[in-house]
Amino acid sequence: MEQFWLPSLDYLKAIVKFNLSSVIDILIVAYLMYRLMLLIKGTRAVQLLKGLAVLLVITAFASLFNLYTINWLLGKLMTALVVALPVVFQPELRRALEKLGRGRFLNHTTLSSYGDIDQAKVIAEICRSATVLSKNRMGGLIIIERETGLEEHIDNGVKIDGLVTAEFLVNIFVPKTPLHDGAVIIRGDRVAAAACFLPLSENPHLSTDLGTRHRAGIGITEHSDAVAVIVSEETGSISLAVEGVLNRHLDEAALSKRLSELLYYRSGHSLSALLLRR
Repeated sequence: MEQFWLPSLDYLKAIVKFNLSSVIDILIVAYLMYRLMLLIKGTRAVQLLKGLAVLLVITAFASLFNLYTINWLLGKLMTALVVALPVVFQPELRRALEKLGRGRFLNHTTLSSYGDIDQAKVIAEICRSATVLSKNRMGGLIIIERETGLEEHIDNGVKIDGLVTAEFLVNIFVPKTPLHDGAVIIRGDRVAAAACFLPLSENPHLSTDLGTRHRAGIGITEHSDAVAVIVSEETGSISLAVEGVLNRHLDEAALSKRLSELLYYRSGHSLSALLLRR
């Protein structure tokens, strides 16, 4: 005798209970999740969440194929992560609570989207500004955001959202002006913020002749995939930091070549396109 699937009594009760209040409840939760995603957008939390998602997928496969040792190790790791997550997400949690206290959690504003970016022009302007700063012995710290968002550092500076030009960057770092102390953060082809304070490198093997500006530039590259261009006020030397490694005494051509390798090809352009632009 052919059997037909019949919904269980509990399932039918759940459908009956699904009323207008349930719809409102779901919509409120969905909206709050949406605002939360906007809050962490442009921060390191995005990459951390991707890492957690990978761990969850691996855990599911380990359970599916009965990989007991891997499953046991991942179970212990997840237990440790429950304790570690509040520490790892401390900057994002602090920002969320601050915005909630100021009434800004539901009124989130972001920097404008920029569409197509002429990356070669941005690189040229950065290199030209670094050369001018070097010749005039003016210190400078220019941070270029890549995949890891720097929103928490932008928030502690002065938001600008201005087009990247050499004249603009040099003017920011003129001594004794309001914005010269701190770092400039570039997002796309825009100066997102100036006078930003960054975490200092804790590398004990750094040269003792490196000052706060160099240590801040190295520090932000240790915490993210950003690129830091640093100009020494004392010597006029141009340096570039990436992934915690500092390359010193660069000229304009060497800086342009290195930035092209780090930025231009990541943006999806080809080598032939870069050569044609030149």
